[in-house]
This record gives sequence, structure tokens and C-alpha cells, in this order.
Amino acid sequence: MAEQLHLPETEGQEDEGSEATLSAPLTRSASLRAATASFEEYMHQQGFTENTSKAFMSDLGILLQFLGAGTAVGDISTNRLNQFVHWLRNDRGVPCSPKSLARRVTTLKVFFGWLVDAGVLAQDPADPVVHKPAISPLPDILSDAQIERVLRVTQALRGAERSDVRPHLLVTLLLHTGIKKGECMNIVLNHIDFTDPTQPVLWIRYANPRRRHKERKLSLPSWWPAVLAEYRAQYEPESKLFPCTARNLEYVLADIAEQAELPNGLSFEMLRWTSAVSDYRAGVTPDKLRQKLGISKITWREVGAKIEQLAGPSD
Repeated sequence: MAEQLHLPETEGQEDEGSEATLSAPLTRSASLRAATASFEEYMHQQGFTENTSKAFMSDLGILLQFLGAGTAVGDISTNRLNQFVHWLRNDRGVPCSPKSLARRVTTLKVFFGWLVDAGVLAQDPADPVVHKPAISPLPDILSDAQIERVLRVTQALRGAERSDVRPHLLVTLLLHTGIKKGECMNIVLNHIDFTDPTQPVLWIRYANPRRRHKERKLSLPSWWPAVLAEYRAQYEPESKLFPCTARNLEYVLADIAEQAELPNGLSFEMLRWTSAVSDYRAGVTPDKLRQKLGISKITWREVGAKIEQLAGPSD
């Protein structure tokens, strides 16, 4: 079986790996205020989500408060950034949860890494700052035996006297592509390309121009077009692959879980994580898996660690 996963179905799935662009050249003598303003423009150009941009700018606003808005970016040392982190944790007088602290350290690393990539700084003062991500609990995934039980259920429904192929189509689609619930609901039939019948393809598309960087091409199994043809004959979808609500499909998954006797149920998120872990175990490289899941390098720091842990031998 070849990405928030409510891999975190996160806000902030931007990719910070794009080339840095500046409206006006900055130098190492530029003020912290000027640099953060340019960084905000850069985030907008690169399609960062609104929530991510707001969070990063809020974090940088606190840095301005601590260091002074007029401080030259070239004068900011690792020592000063470590003092900032200590102040956030102990002396600011405002509670800072481990998750918020981890995000603020991430903000420092993304911001100063961008300044290095843009040629403003020769060295990254945030790189040595200790980053201890606040890892949330591991998600539930399906074991190989549970996957087999699920597929037995969906095949039985497909072959029943009152045949229903939709559960099998849905589960196999999610297990092989790892797409999110919203991406699944937005698939239209012309997003599926069977030009080469031996290598069918699903295109994940976004109407919002700011999210076009998340568009991607995903491979489907060579036998999947036959399942789709059977589904189209039964349900006669005209445009969208699933012309129903997400809640309807959640009920479908709940029914499968009950018949397969899954103790933790079955959800879009569980199937997304299961797909990612299966790919990882199959040897898909981390960067290819990140791109397949449609998540950023920032988000991958947590997601990749979770996938690696889930894919490891059980205790």
C-alpha cells in the first residue's frame, strides 16, 4: 500500500522551503520591526494560512517587546534568543504552555532561517536554540489484521445481494492516498486520470489560489478504476465523486467499524495515519511522504516523528 492524517488537520500547512522574496532589500543592520514586516509579506506571497501568519506575527511581536523593535537583526545572538526563551518560560508573567513555547521556538527558527535564506544573515542565531516540540498523544492506526478485517467487510458489502460498493471505494481510496476528509469531499470526477490504465492518478486540487502549493498528484492502484466504474454504475455521481455530506461518509465508516469489531472505531483521520505509516514501512522516503500528504516542512517535524514512532516495533 503506497500527508495532520489529521496530521494535524492543521492550519499552517505552508511550505517554508520556497525561495525567499523581499519587497525591498534588507541588510543585517535592518531593524527587527522592518524584518518582521518583510517576513509578513513573504508569508502572504507563499500562501501561508491566515492562522499560521497570525500566530507567527504574534510570536514575533513578543520578541520585539523583549529585544526592542529597533534592534538590528544582525546584532541578535543565540545567547539573546535563549534569554528570550527563558523569559517566556519563567519571567514574562504570562502563562506559556509547553505547546505555545514549542511553537514560539519554531517561529524563531522559521523567521531567522528565512533571513539566512534571503541572504540577510550569514549565520542563523536560532539554529542552536533548543527546540523541544510539545508532542501530542499518538493517534490510533489500524493493524495489518484490522485492515484485513475492514477490507473483508467492505468486500462483503460489495458482493451482497443488495450490493453497495461505496464503502470499499472509500476505504481503499483513503488507505492508498492518505488524503484528508476535506480533500476527499472536494474530489470531482475529472480529478481522476485514467489516461494510462496501468497507472491511474488522482489530482488533489484547491480552488483557493493561496493553497495551490498543496496541490499534488497521487497514484492509485491499477485495479481501482474497476471499483470506481462499479461505484459510478450504482450511485451515478455527476460531478463530485461523493455527492453527499462528510457526515454521511462518517456514518459509512462507523458502520464498517462496527462490523469489523474495531475497538477504536474508524475515521478519516485514522485511515490517513494508517496510510502514512504503511508507506513509511514500505520505504517511502520522508520527503516524498511529506509531499504526498500535502504538509509543510514545519508540520512534518511533529508528524514525521509520530509516523516513525508508530511504524516502529511495538513493545
